[in-house]
Amino acid sequence: MGYEVTTDDGSCEVVADADTYQLEGPLTTFFRTEAGRPVVDSWSVRVASFQTADIVRIRRLGERELRAA
Repeated sequence: MGYEVTTDDGSCEVVADADTYQLEGPLTTFFRTEAGRPVVDSWSVRVASFQTADIVRIRRLGERELRAA
């Protein structure tokens, strides 16, 4: 699973292997979680962060869409 992040400058980045995301102060951070643990906790791994104010859209991608990206 992953996400496609579009920012206000028109760029688009794919964050692969991210299961979820959450706000962390001024950042939106994407995390990979352990299998069977759908929450962000101390076992989660940070995959990428973006300035929240710069994000225009976050779109969840399935496995098929990630392979095509």
